[in-house]
Amino acid sequence: MTSTPGTPRPSSLDPEIAARLKRSADGLLPAIAQQFDTGEVLMLGWMDDEALHRTLTTGRCTYWSRSRREYWVKGDTSGHVQHVRSVALDCDADTLLVKVDQVGAACHTGDRTCFDADVLLKDDGPGSPGGDGATSPGGDGTGSAAGAADQ
Repeated sequence: MTSTPGTPRPSSLDPEIAARLKRSADGLLPAIAQQFDTGEVLMLGWMDDEALHRTLTTGRCTYWSRSRREYWVKGDTSGHVQHVRSVALDCDADTLLVKVDQVGAACHTGDRTCFDADVLLKDDGPGSPGGDGATSPGGDGTGSAAGAADQ
């Protein structure tokens, strides 16, 4: 199914749930997929009302592809399925947290998560540069690249 931005797509979502959602201008909500048993953040996808309805009723994550302008069920082509364990709405009603049992990689690159490849800041513990345990691109623990020029 394709649609244009801002055009509501037909949905079978429970009207009581739909009334609570605060969507973006294009009718979408960010949906964070998290591994249910470890808390590992796997990926961020987008859902409209119909994608949320399908996720709630099938037990498989369905997302709206902003680039392809169509629904996609995680794992239908890759085999890397997300089995839904729970779905929660945040306190502002503008973000979904979908706890899943991830089979295989969550990222289209083949990484376990979409956040594995490009770590911008990592706390390596008390012995890290800067004394607070934080490392940064500058290596000075401040989070600023300016420290790299001074070293």
